[in-house]
Amino acid sequence: MSEKSKVAIIDDEADMRESVSQWLELSGFEPVTFEAAEPALKVIGPDFPGVVITDIRMPGMDGMALLRRLQSVDPGLPVILMTGHGDVPMAVEAMRIGAYDFMEKPFDPDRLAELCHKGGEARARTLETRALRRELSDGNVVMRRLMGSSPLIERLRETILDVAQADGHVLVLGETGTGKSLIAKALHASGPRGAKPFITLNCSSIAPDLIEPILFGAPDWPEKPFIDQAEGGTLCLENIEALPIAAQARLLDAINANDTVTGGARHNVRIIAVSSRLANGTPPAEVLRDDLYFRLAGLVIEAPPLRARGEDILMLFSHFTVQFAEEYGCEPPTLGAGDAANLVQAPWPGNIRQLINLAERAVLQARRGESNISALLIDDGFQAPAIPLDAEKPLKEHVDAFEKMLIDHALRRNQGNVSAVMAELALPRRTLNEKMAKYGLSRQDYL
Repeated sequence: MSEKSKVAIIDDEADMRESVSQWLELSGFEPVTFEAAEPALKVIGPDFPGVVITDIRMPGMDGMALLRRLQSVDPGLPVILMTGHGDVPMAVEAMRIGAYDFMEKPFDPDRLAELCHKGGEARARTLETRALRRELSDGNVVMRRLMGSSPLIERLRETILDVAQADGHVLVLGETGTGKSLIAKALHASGPRGAKPFITLNCSSIAPDLIEPILFGAPDWPEKPFIDQAEGGTLCLENIEALPIAAQARLLDAINANDTVTGGARHNVRIIAVSSRLANGTPPAEVLRDDLYFRLAGLVIEAPPLRARGEDILMLFSHFTVQFAEEYGCEPPTLGAGDAANLVQAPWPGNIRQLINLAERAVLQARRGESNISALLIDDGFQAPAIPLDAEKPLKEHVDAFEKMLIDHALRRNQGNVSAVMAELALPRRTLNEKMAKYGLSRQDYL
């Protein structure tokens, strides 16, 4: 776990509380102790970021009653019971009704730490899924993450809103790193299924022989199939080109049978298939069965490459450098004219992922007191042209993009203080207001 996971320890014996707390703190946890169930319930809410350990036999509310109360607060909260020898049948019954596990006293402290690690990881996944679903329930939140004001990105947002309402199966294409997964989330969030499950399977990250049971289930498969988990919502298949041919046939059967899956149960699931390979000109027949391709390609969205997005490149670079500067506790780097021109002209084969990586390196460079963003681009394989302007793009496009970037940086540094920005850029108020209106910059966004 990258961050310390909380563990709530509830036991009426002070020595037991102290020993368990000390051991778990040494094991990398953040323990908090309670001598009774009642005060613990005031602290442990529905999004408690960790695990609960409770003794079974306590005065007042015992561990079984506490378990039931905690389950009513949050059924996904891992609760580990500490039991005496005579309480084992009770602990087994507690697991039947939802406890995560139990430890019999005297217990192995390493085993307890291992249980807390596993429970903490499971809890982190649960909270992450909840946060995603809360975000996906508000399409506006996801759409705001598709940042940019270029004509390409404006058109992409309009297309997403149109396709989201159509509710058919969708094929999302684009080069690596162009934000295809975010587009899939925005499609789900902006449509009528936004409050329903959004289930993602990366077909290239799963062993081919496991994909079918994960997606559709199998007689000896212990987990709920993904297509069942996505009931009423969206099943997003990333890197659809890695789907084995047998799984392609079953997916096609499900689509052709009006989302009927094996076993006779009817499902209402929207499929969003995501592919990088189909975006680079590969014939569909080399990637998917023809019949499956045409069922998925009734609605197609293409993510534009970063190199085609003009001034968005500088806006995104500014956004990510500000984020990383806050994370590392330093000032974001300042772009010179040459650096800005090279950023706009770079080919960006890794697209937004490459830009994010470059922004982090630029911030680390600035933290050391250095500033040579063009050198970082050269490290990525970009050779700066002798004439630092793309002859195919009009000069005005570069000038506008650079001017917008300068005003954006000044507003960020000065937290929306217009007077300070006027002084820094030597601009009269009317001129600054006109340029902010021209570039869609609002003072309120920087306060």
